[in-house]
Amino acid sequence: MWLFSKAKRKDIWDDPVAQPLGDIEAAQRIRAICRDAAGCAEAVGSPGRLSANRQQIERARYERAARVAMEIAMKISDELMRDSAVREIVGLCMKANNIKTARALFRAIHAGSIKAEVLKEHPTLAGEQA
Repeated sequence: MWLFSKAKRKDIWDDPVAQPLGDIEAAQRIRAICRDAAGCAEAVGSPGRLSANRQQIERARYERAARVAMEIAMKISDELMRDSAVREIVGLCMKANNIKTARALFRAIHAGSIKAEVLKEHPTLAGEQA
């Protein structure tokens, strides 16, 4: 009966950060958040696979993860590192079929090489290329 006494699952994006993160640590944290949230993003992106209640839970998890990752990305001072981190978040949004947010984030990427890689992975964003 150990399953019933299981504590609520704590996600990496819910963990508080004790001190300000440097650019490298922030980018690593965003990568870890996106990797851990990929499952819930895929569940959100393919409706009908889960019950309505479970779908709502997964959507809330995905939205929290994306919000935390975006907040961390805004604090990265190095432009190339920030663009790389935003690329990770765009990938997370595309897994969740959240194209509106992915397009907004795609426009925030300034590095041409990173933009090209994102377009190669997600051609549906091609109409947003500036």
